[in-house]
Amino acid sequence: MRVLIIGASGALGQAAVAALKGRHEIVTAGRSSGDVKVDLTDRASIERMYKDAGKLDAVVACTGHAHFGPLATMTEDQFMHGLKDKLMGQVNVVLIGQSLINDGGSFTLTGGVLDRDPIRKGVNASTVNGALNAFALSAAIELSRGIRINVVSPTVLEVSAKKYDGFFPGHQPVSSARVGLAYVKSVEGAITGQVIKLD
Repeated sequence: MRVLIIGASGALGQAAVAALKGRHEIVTAGRSSGDVKVDLTDRASIERMYKDAGKLDAVVACTGHAHFGPLATMTEDQFMHGLKDKLMGQVNVVLIGQSLINDGGSFTLTGGVLDRDPIRKGVNASTVNGALNAFALSAAIELSRGIRINVVSPTVLEVSAKKYDGFFPGHQPVSSARVGLAYVKSVEGAITGQVIKLD
């Protein structure tokens, strides 16, 4: 299969690439690196990404940022950051790509643990993750031509644990290898409308 991995240079993207590259042709995409460039906050940029990438059998989105901060001081602009970036960025990958991806193709989005196991200062990420899950569940019954959609939803990765030190008290980080297998399950398997949880 020809697989586009968006955010391939990040921790999640690297896990997906490592797990899929042996059996598939990988096309990488990112804001500042990759075979093609894309800014998921810009619809025109997503359209150019698809044009530059060519025919695809699977699209894996491993990118998107949410706002972390206390609810008491959170502004609408801060909250909108996560909605525009991580949520609508990935939603637009599907809305634009659904007519371009090959028959029987798949979309794999990336959420996270916070919609089911919240932390302090994580309300924006929790909201975005929950919305991504609902989008995939609903889109799965409408996508045509045998196209599938799933969400990989990991807790914090071992390689990123230091970066988020103090944010995830008591959470057991997950290995990159295990996360990579979740992307394989979505891309190579038959499931659709599923949230693949890695707690």
